[in-house]
Amino acid sequence: MPYATTDAQLTEIFSAHGAVESARVIPDKYTGPSRGFGFVEMASSEEAQKAIQALNGTDLDGRNLTVNEARPQERRTGGFGDRGGERRGGGGGGGRNRW
Repeated sequence: MPYATTDAQLTEIFSAHGAVESARVIPDKYTGPSRGFGFVEMASSEEAQKAIQALNGTDLDGRNLTVNEARPQERRTGGFGDRGGERRGGGGGGGRNRW
C-alpha cells in the first residue's frame, strides 16, 4: 500500500466491506514512516473474507494492494543468544539457573 496511508484511511477502506475492529499501518521502527503494510481486524471472519476478496489486487493511489489473512510470524533462529529457547544465567550468581 502507499507509504502515506494512515490508520484512518485503512479503516475507511475496509469499513466498506464490514465492521473494522482495528486498523494499523506498521511504521519502520528506526525511521518512523510506514513500511508499506498494515493489519486490519474485522468483526467476523465472514467480513474479513469479503474484504480480502473485494480488495486484493485493487489499486490504491497507484499501488496494488495485497490483502490476505495474517499468518503467525515464523520463529527466527540463529543470532546472538539463541539456544533453542533456553536461556541460562550463571557466573557471579553462583551458577544458578535463571529463566
